[in-house]
Amino acid sequence: MKESFKLHPNQERIRDNIETLASMVDQSKPGWTRRPFTTWYEQGRTWLTQQMEQSGLQVSTDAGGNLIGKIEGSEGHLKPIMIGSHTDTVIGGGRFDGIIGVIAGLEIARRLKETGTTLRHPLEIVDFTAEEPSEFGISTIGSRTMVGNLTHEMLKRTDQTGLVLENGIRMIGGNPDNIEELARKTGDVSLYLELHIEQGPVLEQNNKQLGVVTGIVGIHRYRVIVEGKPNHAGTTPMNMRFDALTGASELVLQLETLCKASYSDPVVGTVGKFTNEPNGANVIPGRVTFELEVRSLDSEIIEMIMNKFSDFADRVAADRTLDISLDNLSKSDAIRVLPDIQDKIATACSATGKTQYLPSGAGHDANQLASIAPVGMIFVPSRDGRSHCPEEWTDFEDVTSGVEALARAIIEFDQSM
Repeated sequence: MKESFKLHPNQERIRDNIETLASMVDQSKPGWTRRPFTTWYEQGRTWLTQQMEQSGLQVSTDAGGNLIGKIEGSEGHLKPIMIGSHTDTVIGGGRFDGIIGVIAGLEIARRLKETGTTLRHPLEIVDFTAEEPSEFGISTIGSRTMVGNLTHEMLKRTDQTGLVLENGIRMIGGNPDNIEELARKTGDVSLYLELHIEQGPVLEQNNKQLGVVTGIVGIHRYRVIVEGKPNHAGTTPMNMRFDALTGASELVLQLETLCKASYSDPVVGTVGKFTNEPNGANVIPGRVTFELEVRSLDSEIIEMIMNKFSDFADRVAADRTLDISLDNLSKSDAIRVLPDIQDKIATACSATGKTQYLPSGAGHDANQLASIAPVGMIFVPSRDGRSHCPEEWTDFEDVTSGVEALARAIIEFDQSM
């Protein structure tokens, strides 16, 4: 029989919180869609602020628009333990990605209050702004701002509506003018921990409830613009065309070839956003824009692939008389979770349920926090390995086990750091 645990979470409350937050979505979009800097995102933040305040948290919004709830610790000189995730979703996403990490923090805060438990360290619970790839071509916006990794150029980017990112941050209560000044530095955070759905099939296939994350992939994203000359599809001979789409097609297939090769660490590459202009059946395409990403636990492998891709793009441009440009939208470095952090998380997870070690193929806010503090993550199973889609599902019993394991880990680190 599993030992009793003082901070054992309330599963029904967790379920109710997830379902409540999941109801605040854009009904005109498929699945569960809550994009940052929208009405639905604001509704979720308002609800979350109320829940934090009712749970006894000191609530604030930092320069990057991150919503933070804080509980003071008993030893004022100690730096905070930070936990959290995000409440924005991809278009047509699910109810669990990101959300469970924020609700986990909220539930742990409630259990600390209900049991009269005081930690030595302050505890900060964060809903990071815009973790998912945004309309500005950048992901992990909030955690980037927190650690001073959002550049001036990034702040000036606009989305398709003309909204400038820095103004979007102001809309949600941030202050982009003070991002650099208020950025957290190395040593300002004792530890960052995050609970997240696996977004893959490994835990479910191995009949495990909990995963100890060993590392998180780095992600490099680029926008590629291929420019040729639009012309009549019927009157222009095949050897006299400057077809942007056929050139872009070569690039997409070359990315696949490069990422399917054998490397010391696994690599995945994806083109998921693609625009063809003028997009007419009887017009030779004159301009193609697409966005690609490459992921691996080895950032040097990503750099090597992108160097080869860039060289190939130059050859295609020359062979087809096209103009091809690559714009690096964002980079997040791969991280390896420290062995001591893994061991302590594994102890907490093993006391809660069946556990295994595994890497994360998805990027997280932890990638950014790792630049200033040790980080660790706990995974819970995703049914059929589905995520970023309406079918995304994790049993609430597994979510609750993840919250308990996170609470155990916090207690362990609070006593030992």
